[in-house]
Amino acid sequence: MRDPYTVLGVPRSASDKDLKSAYRRLAKAHHPDQNQHDPKAQTKFAEISAAYDFLSDDDRRAQYDRGEIDESGQPKFAGFGGAASRSGRARASAGGSAFSAEDILKEFMSGFGGAGATRRPSSGAGSPGWDPYGGTGAGQRSSGRGEDATVTVAIRLEDANGGASVPVRMPNGKTLSVKIPDHVEDGQQIRLKGQGFPSPVGGGEAGDALVTVKFERHRQFRRDGKDLRVDVPITLYEAVLGAKVRVPTLDGSVEINLPPGVDVSKSLRLKGKGLYGDGDLYAGLRIELPHGGDADLEGLMRFWRDEKPYKVRE
Repeated sequence: MRDPYTVLGVPRSASDKDLKSAYRRLAKAHHPDQNQHDPKAQTKFAEISAAYDFLSDDDRRAQYDRGEIDESGQPKFAGFGGAASRSGRARASAGGSAFSAEDILKEFMSGFGGAGATRRPSSGAGSPGWDPYGGTGAGQRSSGRGEDATVTVAIRLEDANGGASVPVRMPNGKTLSVKIPDHVEDGQQIRLKGQGFPSPVGGGEAGDALVTVKFERHRQFRRDGKDLRVDVPITLYEAVLGAKVRVPTLDGSVEINLPPGVDVSKSLRLKGKGLYGDGDLYAGLRIELPHGGDADLEGLMRFWRDEKPYKVRE
């Protein structure tokens, strides 16, 4: 590493606040996620993070300013390597700085990745973590694996029912065609290997993308588990005389027979026409009168009211 003061662009008299401010500004400007097409961004970002972690350790900074250690933290003179140096290195390797580079990164990390994407830190014993400056750090960071990214995609019921492929925009700006699994459920998560955030270490493994599937609200169908419900408007004469009407389904419309005097208070069940063929479709009939009214119909209804009344409400 070069002189850490030069890397951060601060004088040797810089305060802790100055160091932190410089790191924030440079880390945001050179973060790999913001510089996808710059092959040098990763190296620059790692150098900035290492410089900040070096200078934010008071012991190491004091030893460096006195000329006792070099930029890598190694003694400059033979025989030097006392307790102070060892304790400084121990705190550095354990992340003991009050404000490490990783701590600051977490404050603005959620801003990277584009719309609909968030960073999700890896956790758990032995699981790969994220080292912002490419070091090995503690245990789980040794692999240098990139972080997983979470993405949400809204799909139509027709796409879910047919197992279609849908476009999903990744955090790196790429759009992938993702095959919807058979019988996918609302809220189900799909893992795309290697489509997450890139590794901060050159040649390291990229994280995965975790795509959460959400069903869009349909303009016709209402979902009740695997069953679907749909409203079917019919005319007054179709309800009285019977008719053949077409009913929409996820696979296209089908024709059904309405008996004369059909009971519109009950839904008609179309077996196996629900989601994935596992559920049923319930068609609710709704009588619609002519728009704007009709003089002949009004006359007929007055005749019925006066001459042929019948009760529907007891």
